[in-house]
Amino acid sequence: MANFPLAALSREAPVLIAGPTASGKSALAMELAARDGRLVVNADALQVYGCWRVLTARPDAADEAAVPHALYGHVGRREAWSVGHWLRAVACLLDRPVVVVGGTGLYLSALTGGLADVPPVPAAVRAEADALRLADPAAMRAALDAETAARIDLQNPARVQRAWEVLRATGRGLAAWQADTAAPLLPLAGAEALVIRPGADWLNPRIDARFRAMLAGGALEEARAALAAGWDPALPSARAIGAAELVAHLRGEMTLDAAEAAARLATRQYAKRQRTWFRSRMRAWREVVPG
Repeated sequence: MANFPLAALSREAPVLIAGPTASGKSALAMELAARDGRLVVNADALQVYGCWRVLTARPDAADEAAVPHALYGHVGRREAWSVGHWLRAVACLLDRPVVVVGGTGLYLSALTGGLADVPPVPAAVRAEADALRLADPAAMRAALDAETAARIDLQNPARVQRAWEVLRATGRGLAAWQADTAAPLLPLAGAEALVIRPGADWLNPRIDARFRAMLAGGALEEARAALAAGWDPALPSARAIGAAELVAHLRGEMTLDAAEAAARLATRQYAKRQRTWFRSRMRAWREVVPG
């Protein structure tokens, strides 16, 4: 990021970079990795899936050849992957210089603030939750305990479902479990923590241009492969922004232009939720304003 003084950052301490989609955080991470010999560690919940390179803007083959990367594209489309899985994987990587980059705020908050030891959710409860999220998301939100509902993003279906599953499986709200959080893997004081905070006027044109580039680069082919593999909208991997819209086009349910417009709108809405989350939860992080 041209206007950010990289020289101000430690060459030894771990660097954390948060930011909304299309904000340029991956390019900044690449620059730091090249400067310091760092490993780039993914902190995006959808870039872990091998089925989505283009649609999730995962680093391309040239980027991966230029500097080492970890935790990108290593999870199958039907495999479970959670913040707990991610933390266990990251714990094995912190013995070397790293730059951890991504837009999944929950991952980065768990890394620097700790993660509650919530019991695993049984498969039957997960299946019940998948069905309810699709049939009646309002009922799922209404069923949450008040303390948890006040703390999570109620407009984020994945967060709502996770909270509902925990309450259903344990009889105890997610907020109560989080109150018993263990010590963090990487305390914030031990890292250089940056959060990119672009304005919508700067970010939205980048989102639109990037989605056009994704279509040109093979996103539709990725969606076609997902459809052929047995598209299941309940899978966590199916939450890739734009996937549902492109699958709908391939099924003949909308034109490609309509699918693109819907996906671009969904991406803008997602970026707005990210910006709100970072603003409320990452006040202690160093702000980077692109431009």
